[in-house]
Amino acid sequence: MAGVEQSAGGELADFRKRVEELRSARTLPSQEQQPTLDAALFELQHVVDVLLPRYEGLAGAGRNNHSRAGTEEQQLLRALFQRTPCVVALLDPDTVVRRLNFAGTILFGMRSGYATGRPLTGSLAPEVRAAFRSQVAAVARNEGDRSMVVRLLRTPDGPGEPLRATMTALRPPQEPGNAVLTVFHTGGGAFPAHELPPVNGTPREDGQQENPAVEPRDSTPAPPAQRAAPSTRRSPAPPRPLSRAHLAEVTQSAELMDLLDDTTTALLSGPPAGVAADGERPPAAVERAARELHGRFADWVVLDQKAADADAERDGHDALCRTLVLGPEDNGDLAADLTGQDPADCPLVADTARTGSSAVQVRPDDMAAFGQDAAGTPLLVRAAVTSLLSVPLREPGGPVRGVLTLFRTGTRRAFSLAEAGAVDRLSRHLGLALRDNRP
Repeated sequence: MAGVEQSAGGELADFRKRVEELRSARTLPSQEQQPTLDAALFELQHVVDVLLPRYEGLAGAGRNNHSRAGTEEQQLLRALFQRTPCVVALLDPDTVVRRLNFAGTILFGMRSGYATGRPLTGSLAPEVRAAFRSQVAAVARNEGDRSMVVRLLRTPDGPGEPLRATMTALRPPQEPGNAVLTVFHTGGGAFPAHELPPVNGTPREDGQQENPAVEPRDSTPAPPAQRAAPSTRRSPAPPRPLSRAHLAEVTQSAELMDLLDDTTTALLSGPPAGVAADGERPPAAVERAARELHGRFADWVVLDQKAADADAERDGHDALCRTLVLGPEDNGDLAADLTGQDPADCPLVADTARTGSSAVQVRPDDMAAFGQDAAGTPLLVRAAVTSLLSVPLREPGGPVRGVLTLFRTGTRRAFSLAEAGAVDRLSRHLGLALRDNRP
């Protein structure tokens, strides 16, 4: 390519010299200008036949090289985004996740593909969500960069880990609006000293912490005969202790693995499920799996199945019937009302069946999303629901065969996105169990 460019440059330089010579020939008498005109026409033909195609070829090669360089630059930037040790998320103005790097998947306990398209506020404590949404929207409106302290969802061990969220506006190419690049900082460097909780006891005034496990050494010098030669080997650094958030993440992952194992065992420990004989109760295998979720994972378990009769088949996803309700033993009246409810009167169930998308809500804004009782009281209010999870039941690529809804009440920890991802996997197993024809 370099040789071609040099050759084209030499041809162009010679062409310019010949043009200058032809221009000086204008001073010749008119009867002597005919050879000059013929030479000018020859030079123009040379431009059309040789120089112009060569220039077009060089220009096309330059565009290809620029496109290739742009692709390599995008790959480099994508790798930097994913491998950055800080937690980085690209959010829409309404806090919906567009990109989440590897460190973010570890901190928030969810897969990158699962987080995309879902609000990040589902992983934050309810008391900071409104402020976080407001700050993200302000940054997206080009009102300047923002920074605030947020908290993860509360764990059984106490409040969630505090995070410093720093936001800046970013305009993606070929898009009309801004996205918000958000970096979450953890650890002592992200907060003022007065905001940091004490670690391993009371902090010292100079900001350092004495290690009680290290015993003081005797400062008396040893006799010359007992003095050891100075060692050139450096002692290994002590292992970094896991933070409370990391320990809670490991514990939650183990609990979810146990839950998936127990529910799958319940599905497989019996004959193939198929369709229940009476149509008013779920198949035995599906009911066994639902009972594994009750109590240990959710306070309420509600199962709606697609009706099997011909009239219901013509109605599509709206033809659901409630086949199972599991709740606290001391709340039989509410269980009876939920059992007698028509799923068509439940907007949350109807939307899940129609769209085939899961829904996770913490402290639901619309308390009437699960319908009302005969007196007009929202059922979510009567159950004191603080978080809910609704997932469609279907095999991969198949139609929706039912909807599973889980409630948590009182002071119990809210559903996290990691738990929603585990139930999403389980829903595919239940969808396979609800197929009309087993192979």
